[in-house]
Amino acid sequence: MTATENPTVNEAPLSFECDLPDPPEKVWRALTEPELLAAWMMPNDMKAEAGSCFTFAGPDAPIECEVLEVEPGRLLRYSWREGPADKEADQLPAFDSIVTFTLARTASGGTHLRIVHDGFVPVAEPVLAIAGAGCGFSLYARKTLAAANAPCMMLRAA
Repeated sequence: MTATENPTVNEAPLSFECDLPDPPEKVWRALTEPELLAAWMMPNDMKAEAGSCFTFAGPDAPIECEVLEVEPGRLLRYSWREGPADKEADQLPAFDSIVTFTLARTASGGTHLRIVHDGFVPVAEPVLAIAGAGCGFSLYARKTLAAANAPCMMLRAA
């Protein structure tokens, strides 16, 4: 989705980068294995294959996703469609965006992790909160958990 196709899309992505001590293989598992992903994010039925659809069990409503691009151990990109909770259905549009995880091996054998969340509908644009040196972060939309959680928690799960 581009601004040309949909003029209500905000062009400013949210991005976050950090270096993790664990190797890309471990980080990749935490991003793509449903039970590990659920441990730090939300319950899901992810299958890390381009074109596959999956759902996160969001706090208010299911979050529908489609895997757009996969390069095992290096790149994961999926669409993210968060509909409003039933009580908000008449007031808020669906929250459409794209989430991209890029992994690169560091010189020490760890992982440089870059997360980009972009393509937001402006009225549903989340607020980014970053927490200290633990590389923790959360993305919130409509005051509910909307995207990723703490990478350190992710690695404990993997």
